[in-house]
Amino acid sequence: MKDILAEIVAYKRTVVATAKQQRPVQALENEPLFNRAGLSLVDFLKQPQKSGIIAEYKRRSPSKGVINDHSPVEEVTQAYANAGASGLSILTDDHFFGGSPEDLTQARALVEVPILRKDFIVDEYQVLEAKAIGADVILLIAECLTKEEVQRLSTTAHNLGLEVLLEMHTEAQLQKVSDYVNMVGINNRDLVTFRVDIDRSIALAAQLPAGKVKVAESGIDNIDTIITLRNAGFSGFLMGEHFMKQKDPGAAFLDFVNALAQKKAR
Repeated sequence: MKDILAEIVAYKRTVVATAKQQRPVQALENEPLFNRAGLSLVDFLKQPQKSGIIAEYKRRSPSKGVINDHSPVEEVTQAYANAGASGLSILTDDHFFGGSPEDLTQARALVEVPILRKDFIVDEYQVLEAKAIGADVILLIAECLTKEEVQRLSTTAHNLGLEVLLEMHTEAQLQKVSDYVNMVGINNRDLVTFRVDIDRSIALAAQLPAGKVKVAESGIDNIDTIITLRNAGFSGFLMGEHFMKQKDPGAAFLDFVNALAQKKAR
Protein backbone atom coordinates (compact mmCIF):
# COMPACT_ATOMS: atom_id res chain seq x y z
CA MET A 1 0.00 0.00 0.00
CA LYS A 2 2.91 2.37 0.64
CA ASP A 3 3.83 2.16 -3.04
CA ILE A 4 0.20 2.87 -3.96
CA LEU A 5 0.15 5.80 -1.54
CA ALA A 6 3.35 7.21 -3.05
CA GLU A 7 1.87 6.82 -6.53
CA ILE A 8 -1.32 8.59 -5.48
CA VAL A 9 0.57 11.49 -3.86
CA ALA A 10 2.85 11.93 -6.88
CA TYR A 11 -0.14 11.95 -9.21
CA LYS A 12 -2.00 14.37 -6.93
CA ARG A 13 0.84 16.88 -7.10
CA THR A 14 0.58 16.95 -10.90
CA VAL A 15 -3.19 17.39 -10.68
CA VAL A 16 -2.81 20.31 -8.28
CA ALA A 17 -0.20 21.98 -10.50
CA THR A 18 -2.60 21.79 -13.44
CA ALA A 19 -5.55 23.00 -11.39
CA LYS A 20 -3.63 26.08 -10.27
CA GLN A 21 -3.16 27.05 -13.91
CA GLN A 22 -6.76 26.35 -14.92
CA ARG A 23 -8.50 27.76 -11.86
CA PRO A 24 -6.42 30.27 -9.90
CA VAL A 25 -6.94 30.98 -6.21
CA GLN A 26 -8.96 34.11 -6.93
CA ALA A 27 -11.49 32.02 -8.85
CA LEU A 28 -11.87 29.72 -5.84
CA GLU A 29 -12.36 32.69 -3.53
CA ASN A 30 -15.12 34.00 -5.82
CA GLU A 31 -17.15 30.79 -5.57
CA PRO A 32 -20.50 31.30 -3.73
CA LEU A 33 -19.74 28.57 -1.18
CA PHE A 34 -16.37 30.04 -0.25
CA ASN A 35 -17.91 32.50 2.22
CA ARG A 36 -20.35 29.98 3.66
CA ALA A 37 -20.19 29.47 7.44
CA GLY A 38 -19.08 25.90 8.04
CA LEU A 39 -20.66 23.25 10.25
CA SER A 40 -18.63 21.71 13.06
CA LEU A 41 -18.12 17.96 12.85
CA VAL A 42 -16.72 18.05 16.38
CA ASP A 43 -20.04 19.46 17.63
CA PHE A 44 -22.12 17.01 15.59
CA LEU A 45 -20.15 14.05 16.95
CA LYS A 46 -21.05 15.18 20.47
CA GLN A 47 -24.81 15.27 19.79
CA PRO A 48 -26.30 12.27 21.65
CA GLN A 49 -29.29 11.96 19.33
CA LYS A 50 -27.01 11.22 16.37
CA SER A 51 -25.17 7.99 15.60
CA GLY A 52 -21.57 9.19 15.79
CA ILE A 53 -21.07 7.64 12.35
CA ILE A 54 -19.38 9.56 9.55
CA ALA A 55 -20.97 7.83 6.58
CA GLU A 56 -18.87 7.70 3.45
CA TYR A 57 -19.74 7.90 -0.22
CA LYS A 58 -17.14 6.00 -2.24
CA ARG A 59 -17.53 4.46 -5.70
CA ARG A 60 -14.30 2.47 -5.87
CA SER A 61 -10.79 2.10 -4.46
CA PRO A 62 -7.39 0.95 -5.76
CA SER A 63 -7.48 -2.17 -3.57
CA LYS A 64 -11.15 -3.20 -3.97
CA GLY A 65 -11.96 -1.96 -7.46
CA VAL A 66 -15.58 -0.97 -8.10
CA ILE A 67 -17.61 -0.88 -4.88
CA ASN A 68 -20.77 0.84 -6.09
CA ASP A 69 -21.28 2.41 -9.50
CA HIS A 70 -25.07 2.62 -9.45
CA SER A 71 -26.14 4.66 -6.37
CA PRO A 72 -26.32 8.43 -7.02
CA VAL A 73 -24.47 10.67 -4.58
CA GLU A 74 -27.57 12.83 -3.97
CA GLU A 75 -29.72 9.85 -3.05
CA VAL A 76 -27.18 8.16 -0.78
CA THR A 77 -25.93 11.21 1.11
CA GLN A 78 -29.44 12.50 1.74
CA ALA A 79 -30.47 9.08 3.07
CA TYR A 80 -27.40 9.01 5.32
CA ALA A 81 -28.20 12.46 6.73
CA ASN A 82 -31.88 11.66 7.26
CA ALA A 83 -31.01 8.45 9.12
CA GLY A 84 -28.83 10.22 11.69
CA ALA A 85 -25.30 10.39 10.30
CA SER A 86 -23.17 12.75 12.36
CA GLY A 87 -21.25 13.66 9.23
CA LEU A 88 -20.55 12.66 5.66
CA SER A 89 -17.27 11.72 4.03
CA ILE A 90 -17.09 12.18 0.27
CA LEU A 91 -14.20 11.03 -1.91
CA THR A 92 -13.27 13.76 -4.38
CA ASP A 93 -10.44 11.95 -6.18
CA ASP A 94 -11.38 10.82 -9.68
CA HIS A 95 -8.36 8.86 -10.91
CA PHE A 96 -8.15 6.32 -8.08
CA PHE A 97 -11.55 6.49 -6.38
CA GLY A 98 -14.02 7.59 -9.06
CA GLY A 99 -15.10 10.67 -7.14
CA SER A 100 -15.16 14.36 -7.92
CA PRO A 101 -15.45 17.76 -6.22
CA GLU A 102 -18.89 17.99 -7.83
CA ASP A 103 -20.04 15.01 -5.75
CA LEU A 104 -19.40 17.03 -2.60
CA THR A 105 -21.04 20.17 -3.95
CA GLN A 106 -24.14 18.22 -4.97
CA ALA A 107 -24.43 16.71 -1.49
CA ARG A 108 -23.84 20.12 0.12
CA ALA A 109 -26.94 21.49 -1.60
CA LEU A 110 -29.12 18.80 0.01
CA VAL A 111 -27.91 18.19 3.56
CA GLU A 112 -27.24 20.16 6.72
CA VAL A 113 -24.62 17.93 8.29
CA PRO A 114 -20.84 18.47 8.19
CA ILE A 115 -19.06 17.12 5.12
CA LEU A 116 -15.49 15.86 5.11
CA ARG A 117 -13.55 16.24 1.89
CA LYS A 118 -11.71 12.93 1.71
CA ASP A 119 -8.77 13.26 -0.63
CA PHE A 120 -4.99 13.26 -0.60
CA ILE A 121 -4.28 16.83 0.40
CA VAL A 122 -0.67 17.88 -0.17
CA ASP A 123 -1.00 21.57 -1.02
CA GLU A 124 -2.73 24.66 0.42
CA TYR A 125 -4.54 25.06 -2.89
CA GLN A 126 -6.58 21.93 -2.12
CA VAL A 127 -7.61 23.40 1.23
CA LEU A 128 -8.91 26.50 -0.52
CA GLU A 129 -10.64 24.26 -3.04
CA ALA A 130 -12.29 22.32 -0.21
CA LYS A 131 -13.75 25.56 1.12
CA ALA A 132 -14.94 26.56 -2.37
CA ILE A 133 -16.82 23.29 -3.00
CA GLY A 134 -18.66 23.35 0.32
CA ALA A 135 -16.62 21.13 2.63
CA ASP A 136 -16.59 21.68 6.40
CA VAL A 137 -13.67 19.38 7.22
CA ILE A 138 -10.51 18.25 5.43
CA LEU A 139 -8.60 14.99 5.84
CA LEU A 140 -4.84 15.07 6.29
CA ILE A 141 -3.01 11.73 6.10
CA ALA A 142 -0.01 11.57 8.44
CA GLU A 143 1.57 8.78 6.40
CA CYS A 144 2.19 11.08 3.42
CA LEU A 145 2.86 14.42 5.15
CA THR A 146 5.69 15.76 7.29
CA LYS A 147 5.03 17.36 10.66
CA GLU A 148 5.70 20.77 9.08
CA GLU A 149 3.25 20.09 6.25
CA VAL A 150 0.53 19.08 8.70
CA GLN A 151 1.17 22.28 10.64
CA ARG A 152 0.99 24.44 7.53
CA LEU A 153 -2.08 22.80 6.02
CA SER A 154 -4.00 22.69 9.30
CA THR A 155 -3.24 26.36 9.92
CA THR A 156 -4.58 27.24 6.46
CA ALA A 157 -7.72 25.23 7.18
CA HIS A 158 -8.21 26.93 10.55
CA ASN A 159 -7.90 30.36 8.98
CA LEU A 160 -10.62 29.41 6.49
CA GLY A 161 -12.98 28.10 9.17
CA LEU A 162 -12.45 24.45 8.26
CA GLU A 163 -11.91 21.65 10.76
CA VAL A 164 -9.13 19.09 10.35
CA LEU A 165 -9.16 15.31 10.73
CA LEU A 166 -5.62 13.91 10.88
CA GLU A 167 -5.44 10.21 10.03
CA MET A 168 -2.69 8.04 11.50
CA HIS A 169 -1.86 4.41 12.15
CA THR A 170 1.47 4.27 13.96
CA GLU A 171 2.87 5.63 17.20
CA ALA A 172 5.58 7.50 15.30
CA GLN A 173 2.90 9.70 13.72
CA LEU A 174 1.67 11.02 17.07
CA GLN A 175 4.23 13.83 16.92
CA LYS A 176 2.53 15.22 13.83
CA VAL A 177 -0.57 16.33 15.76
CA SER A 178 -0.73 20.14 15.64
CA ASP A 179 -2.77 22.72 17.54
CA TYR A 180 -5.21 23.10 14.66
CA VAL A 181 -5.93 19.39 14.26
CA ASN A 182 -9.45 19.08 15.69
CA MET A 183 -9.86 15.33 15.34
CA VAL A 184 -7.45 12.43 15.11
CA GLY A 185 -8.50 9.44 13.06
CA ILE A 186 -6.98 6.10 13.97
CA ASN A 187 -6.92 3.84 10.94
CA ASN A 188 -7.67 0.35 12.21
CA ARG A 189 -6.24 -1.12 9.00
CA ASP A 190 -2.50 -1.38 8.50
CA LEU A 191 -1.77 0.29 5.15
CA VAL A 192 0.96 -2.25 4.44
CA THR A 193 -0.58 -5.58 5.52
CA PHE A 194 -4.28 -4.54 5.34
CA ARG A 195 -4.76 -6.32 8.67
CA VAL A 196 -7.40 -4.79 10.95
CA ASP A 197 -6.50 -4.56 14.64
CA ILE A 198 -9.00 -2.74 16.85
CA ASP A 199 -6.97 -3.35 20.03
CA ARG A 200 -3.90 -1.70 18.53
CA SER A 201 -5.97 1.32 17.58
CA ILE A 202 -7.37 1.60 21.10
CA ALA A 203 -3.84 1.51 22.54
CA LEU A 204 -2.70 4.24 20.13
CA ALA A 205 -5.73 6.40 20.87
CA ALA A 206 -4.89 6.33 24.57
CA GLN A 207 -1.64 8.17 23.79
CA LEU A 208 -3.31 11.10 22.04
CA PRO A 209 -3.23 14.57 23.60
CA ALA A 210 -6.22 15.38 25.78
CA GLY A 211 -8.93 17.34 24.02
CA LYS A 212 -8.48 15.78 20.59
CA VAL A 213 -11.66 14.11 19.35
CA LYS A 214 -10.96 10.49 18.42
CA VAL A 215 -12.36 8.97 15.23
CA ALA A 216 -12.05 5.28 14.36
CA GLU A 217 -11.55 4.49 10.67
CA SER A 218 -11.67 1.32 8.54
CA GLY A 219 -12.68 -2.22 9.31
CA ILE A 220 -15.84 -1.27 11.24
CA ASP A 221 -18.73 -3.45 10.13
CA ASN A 222 -20.67 -4.40 13.26
CA ILE A 223 -22.37 -2.76 16.21
CA ASP A 224 -20.29 -4.45 18.89
CA THR A 225 -17.12 -2.94 17.43
CA ILE A 226 -18.61 0.55 17.66
CA ILE A 227 -19.63 -0.01 21.28
CA THR A 228 -16.14 -1.29 22.14
CA LEU A 229 -14.53 1.72 20.47
CA ARG A 230 -16.95 4.16 22.10
CA ASN A 231 -16.13 2.73 25.52
CA ALA A 232 -12.45 3.30 24.69
CA GLY A 233 -13.05 7.01 24.13
CA PHE A 234 -13.84 7.23 20.41
CA SER A 235 -16.55 9.74 19.44
CA GLY A 236 -16.66 9.17 15.68
CA PHE A 237 -16.73 6.14 13.42
CA LEU A 238 -15.89 6.55 9.74
CA MET A 239 -17.73 3.89 7.74
CA GLY A 240 -18.21 3.63 4.01
CA GLU A 241 -17.54 0.37 2.26
CA HIS A 242 -19.86 -1.58 4.58
CA PHE A 243 -22.82 0.46 3.32
CA MET A 244 -21.68 1.29 -0.20
CA LYS A 245 -21.33 -2.36 -1.18
CA GLN A 246 -25.04 -2.90 -0.48
CA LYS A 247 -27.64 -2.56 -3.20
CA ASP A 248 -29.25 0.32 -1.29
CA PRO A 249 -26.60 2.02 0.88
CA GLY A 250 -29.08 4.41 2.49
CA ALA A 251 -31.41 1.62 3.59
CA ALA A 252 -28.45 -0.41 4.88
CA PHE A 253 -27.30 2.58 6.90
CA LEU A 254 -30.75 3.13 8.39
CA ASP A 255 -30.99 -0.52 9.45
CA PHE A 256 -27.54 -0.31 11.05
CA VAL A 257 -28.36 2.91 12.95
CA ASN A 258 -31.64 1.48 14.23
CA ALA A 259 -29.90 -1.68 15.43
CA LEU A 260 -27.19 0.43 17.11
CA ALA A 261 -29.83 2.52 18.90
CA GLN A 262 -31.58 -0.61 20.15
CA LYS A 263 -28.31 -2.03 21.47
CA LYS A 264 -27.49 1.22 23.26
CA ALA A 265 -30.95 1.27 24.88
CA ARG A 266 -30.48 -2.12 26.52
